[in-house]
Amino acid sequence: MRTTNPALNDKVFDRQISESRAGWAAPDAVRGRRDRPPVDDTVSPWTPPPPPGAPSAGVDAMSLGGVVSASAVLLVLVVAAGAFGWSATEVSADGAVADIPGWFFLALLGGLGIAVLTIFKPKLARFTAPLYALVEGLVLGAISHVYEGRFDGIVLQAVGLTVGVFALLLFLYATRVIKVTENLRMGIVAATGAVALVYLVSIVLRLFGVDVPLIHDAGPVGILFSLVVVVIAALNLVLDFDFIERGAEAGAPKYMEWYAAFGLLVTLVWLYLELLRLLSKLRER
Repeated sequence: MRTTNPALNDKVFDRQISESRAGWAAPDAVRGRRDRPPVDDTVSPWTPPPPPGAPSAGVDAMSLGGVVSASAVLLVLVVAAGAFGWSATEVSADGAVADIPGWFFLALLGGLGIAVLTIFKPKLARFTAPLYALVEGLVLGAISHVYEGRFDGIVLQAVGLTVGVFALLLFLYATRVIKVTENLRMGIVAATGAVALVYLVSIVLRLFGVDVPLIHDAGPVGILFSLVVVVIAALNLVLDFDFIERGAEAGAPKYMEWYAAFGLLVTLVWLYLELLRLLSKLRER
C-alpha cells in the first residue's frame, strides 16, 4: 500500500505499530517462553500476556471514530485561526494588498517546520497537529482575504467546493464505487509527483525572475492545468480514506488518530488552495 500524502504513508504506520508492540517478539521474550517447563497438553496452554506497548482492542487502538473527532477539532482550529488571519490582513477596495501581517512568512515557515516534525515524530501529533492547524489557519486566512479582495465571493465558493468534493469522494469510497486498487495508487502517485516537480521547477525559476509560461495564466492551458491538479488533489483524499481505514484495521496506536487527522488536513489544505487558484483563473477570463 502506498500513498502520495507525505504524512500518511505505509512506513509511518508500520513503524508506529511495530514500536507499540516492541518486546513481544524480542529474543528475551522468546527465550522466556522456551525456558518455561513443558506443560501438560491436557490443560489449557500457557498464553503469554499482551506486549506492554500493544494497543488493546477498543481502548488504546486507533479507530475511525477517533480520527473523525480529531479531524473535527483540527478543522475548528483552522477556521478560528483563519478568522484572525483574515482580519489581520488589509486589502484595499481595488483588491490590492494594503498590508500583509509581519508574521505571515514566519507562520508559513513555521507550518512547514511543524509538519516536518509531525511526520518524523508521529507520537507528538496530539500536540503538533493542533498547533499546525492554528498556524495553517493563520496563513489560509490571510491568503483567502487577498483572493476575496480581488474576486468577491470566491472564498465561499472555494470552501463550498472543498466540502462538496470531500463529501462526494467519501461517499463514493464508503459505498465502494471507487475501489482503491494498486493501479489507481500508482497512477495517483505518479500524477502527484509530476505536479510536485512542476511546482518545484516553477519556484526555482521564479527565484531567477523567470515564470513558467501558460500554467499560471488564465488561458485555456492554465485553466486546464489547475483543473487537472484539483482532480489529483481530490483523488489523494481517496487514498487518505483507504490508508486511515487500513491503519485502524491494523490496530495502530491511539495517538495515530491525531496523526491521521493531521495528514488528512494536509490534503484538504492543498485541495482548497488549488480550488482558489482554479476559480481565480476562471474569474479573470
